[in-house]
Amino acid sequence: MSMAGSNDRPVLEARGRLERFNEDRERILGEVERRVVGRRLAAAATGGDHSLEYVLNDVCFAEIRRLEAAGGKRNKKALDHWRDLAGHLRAMSEAEKRAELARLVGHYGKDIVGNFDPRVYRFASDLLPSALGFLFRPISGLRDGVAALRSLDERVSVEGDLDVARACAERGTLVVTPTHSSNMDSIVIGFALMRAGLPPCTYGAGKNLFTNPFISFFMRNLGAYRVDRRLRFELYKDVLKEYSTVLLEHGYHSLFFPGGTRCRSNIVEKSLKLGLLGTAITAFRNNVRAGNPQRRIYVVPATINYRLVLEAETLIDDYLAETGKSRYIITDDEFSRFGRIVEFIRKTLVHSGSVVIRFGRPIDIFGNEVTDTGDSLDRAGRPVDPQAYIRGADGEVSDDDQRDAEYTRLLGTKLVAAYPRETVLHGTHLVARVLYDRAATIAGTRDIYRLLRAPASQLVMPAAEVAAGVDVLLRRIAADPEYGHVHGEFAASPTATVVDNALAALASYHTRPVATRHGDQIAVGDLKLLYYYQNRTHHIPSGGRS
Repeated sequence: MSMAGSNDRPVLEARGRLERFNEDRERILGEVERRVVGRRLAAAATGGDHSLEYVLNDVCFAEIRRLEAAGGKRNKKALDHWRDLAGHLRAMSEAEKRAELARLVGHYGKDIVGNFDPRVYRFASDLLPSALGFLFRPISGLRDGVAALRSLDERVSVEGDLDVARACAERGTLVVTPTHSSNMDSIVIGFALMRAGLPPCTYGAGKNLFTNPFISFFMRNLGAYRVDRRLRFELYKDVLKEYSTVLLEHGYHSLFFPGGTRCRSNIVEKSLKLGLLGTAITAFRNNVRAGNPQRRIYVVPATINYRLVLEAETLIDDYLAETGKSRYIITDDEFSRFGRIVEFIRKTLVHSGSVVIRFGRPIDIFGNEVTDTGDSLDRAGRPVDPQAYIRGADGEVSDDDQRDAEYTRLLGTKLVAAYPRETVLHGTHLVARVLYDRAATIAGTRDIYRLLRAPASQLVMPAAEVAAGVDVLLRRIAADPEYGHVHGEFAASPTATVVDNALAALASYHTRPVATRHGDQIAVGDLKLLYYYQNRTHHIPSGGRS
């Protein structure tokens, strides 16, 4: 279901919850601090690795190592503070350690906490469609500019089980879980929620994204909270998870990128980070225990599908260099340069549906399907009360971390299965797949490192064969719903036209054209990027894969 022409659809009344966030903020932070400090003090009473000295030393060690790696001279004041604290830990009294623990929890909570300004939301609601409409189309004059302002719905399409998602939002709290390809995702998914008539969500965004002043202004004021992925010690993770838990308990719709960071390979996510996702189960359990079981929590899988990806060159280089762990946070890529963002949008998002956001059917936090009105169904399709999953034989709510971790793992499995099914494949993906298959067949391997040494003669294919290969892929996708959806352009135009449009896009933005047409032949220009774009079809098997 495309949402073109839905500008007048009212956003759900649930938006009012986020509009009241600033009133709740101090209470939320206070609750986070109370819980985290309370847990840590209770654990410290058992001694060993849970002692306050151990917890504080872990923080000091991690912060010192981070600051030294970032350049000790530039961070001398902060580095001296952590070294001084580490040196005094043994001499501190238990009361002083408790005070330091509370201070650190409060510090990290304030660093994480988001903000929501209704004025900025209303401004963005009015501005964003016009601004993106202007940018998503090449402008040659005033007439083109005016037309562009009216064309946003043609550039960004929103599809999926939207009526069910809206029904679940009215009944409970949503956790929207999109795939993650680009730093543009936060902006795009925010616009998609608005366009779909779904409430705005609070969401965690990498702290490095806040370095772009223009983007940072909107993120800071539209519900984003900061996640510093450089901080990997347990106390910080504890504060972050508790913050997410308290938000969900209070009914704030949330958005998580379960893949964690951007997918370097462009393969639809198969491995998820389940930490924040698990907070949904904890929040539901806490609400049931508090006597508020009616506020259910629903998980909405979503895919963000780009014709081209802004940071594709940086991401695939990082992936192929196998430096994903050491360069987990890329701080200087295409997204960090505002001019590059504008160039990307103006040059590439020029076709109908250049970005497609597809919302899957909601499920409950235990991975169960739900009815159109949000009632849970067990594996046999029978109605089931979600409370049954967290109550013991005596009917009381029970705390069982191992049980809840298994529930979270099952939920992650459901999302991994849903993502390929909800993926929308553009012409760029299918053309890249056909060209890559051809090169792999000739070389006798699909290994990208071997193919990078292949002669140029193996990277050429007749245009007619490319179109025929795309037709074969289209038939395979149509025959198996698990392979996903194809872009609407295939229904609107002959395959040969779609191939030409895909080639135009693949040659329009990146430093080197990915593939170009020369007469009746198509030649690959950048094999790494070809590999990146064909990877979006990785879940569709092919013969001879090695």
